[in-house]
Amino acid sequence: MDGRRISASPRPCSVRRVVAKKRPRGGGVDGFVNSVRKLQRREICSKRDRSFSMSDAQERFRNIRLQEEYDTHDPKGHCPTILPFLRKRSKIIEIVAAHDIVFALAQSGICAAFSRETNQRICFLNVSPDEVIRSLFYNKNNDSLITVSVYASDNFSSLKCRTTRIEYIKRGKPDAGFALFESESLKWPGFVEFDDVNGKVLTYSAQDSVYKVFDLKNYTMLYSISDKNVQEIKISPGIMLLIFTKNTSHVPLKILSIEDGTVLKSFNHLIHRNKKVDFIEQFNEKLLVKQENENLQILDVRNSELTEVSKTDFMTPSAFIFLYENQLFLTFRNRTVAVWNFRGELVTSFEDHLLWHPDCNTNNIYITSDQDLIISYCKADSDDPLSEGTAGSINVSNILTGKCLAKIRADNCSTLEDDSSCSNSNSGSSSKKRVKASRIRSTPAEALEDITALFYDEERNEIYTGNRHGLVHVWSN
Repeated sequence: MDGRRISASPRPCSVRRVVAKKRPRGGGVDGFVNSVRKLQRREICSKRDRSFSMSDAQERFRNIRLQEEYDTHDPKGHCPTILPFLRKRSKIIEIVAAHDIVFALAQSGICAAFSRETNQRICFLNVSPDEVIRSLFYNKNNDSLITVSVYASDNFSSLKCRTTRIEYIKRGKPDAGFALFESESLKWPGFVEFDDVNGKVLTYSAQDSVYKVFDLKNYTMLYSISDKNVQEIKISPGIMLLIFTKNTSHVPLKILSIEDGTVLKSFNHLIHRNKKVDFIEQFNEKLLVKQENENLQILDVRNSELTEVSKTDFMTPSAFIFLYENQLFLTFRNRTVAVWNFRGELVTSFEDHLLWHPDCNTNNIYITSDQDLIISYCKADSDDPLSEGTAGSINVSNILTGKCLAKIRADNCSTLEDDSSCSNSNSGSSSKKRVKASRIRSTPAEALEDITALFYDEERNEIYTGNRHGLVHVWSN
């Protein structure tokens, strides 16, 4: 499965991929997000005691309320020469937070930074009137924000990267950054991919069919891979999987060291003739291969031990996420989430966690760095899959047990499933109750309608959501 691919003509492994291709007509920008690497961007940490973690999670989300509202749309505040479609209100497609700053990227390509200290917009990150920002990446290695953009002056045909230190953005100086990878031609089907776990950047120049690996700390080039037969590269902690053009009966594969590009293993994986390959993924020493209407194969590349999972038990998901901390992986299919181990066994099915978006838009999903909780935008009434209410809910569930620990609903209450006092605490209040009406225009019910992006700030214990109107809402205790 591919990572984030953003068209030009662009939220676990921690990989974000941005690919250049043509901008769609109609003035907007395709904000398509594929989930495989979006949610694997979180840094891996050591786990805490499980029982404490569950009770702690319930306390953390017990009294979360709608607290603030930010607006990325400011037609009067933009430069008069800015591209017309950047002045239009559009939905939020990505939210990133770092050091008390919330960055919100709209589908139009405008990106705004807001301060949680002053609750004011600091600045727009578009430093040129013709700049269309396609993706964001927070680089914790040097405390900076990387923006990936296309430009009207270039006919939106190639990707340009820029890094700006957070301290400059706090001062309202987004133009104080500098360009990255200027030597690379990132035209379609070229891409740039950020790997937070290994601290690397992978670029692909389609012009000369060369992949290059850079250090994420200082952006120096480490090595390059030049082979026109490479069809795809997948990144895992410490290694890269090179997938070559398939033959009639097999797919040639190579495993490389991510640090220096040394070939660790070369082998061929047998496949069924004339059958589509749904996916090939690498997870440490495990290789996952699935062909259309065939069993899932889990191959241990160290000893060639093969495990098969029946195609009736494991149907091809729309996306999946590797949980490196727990040696498990999540699958997403038909709005449902499941947890599997690498013996091909179903570990967890989630209760009360029916995703709102059928296409598994992982802008609406967050996995904590301990990989113990999943926070998602869900159907408010999961007992009725056909329910088409206008407001969904933000659900917090334990990944290992599938238990729903908390739910933020339209009555502005984070409801613990086993705590009736919370669920009844606002029973007399209306879902149209306004919080801090002088600052927030939306009701909790309105803020929970058509959420298009979600991010959880683990340090501040705040959830940020964006909607189709270009509004960002802050949910906190």
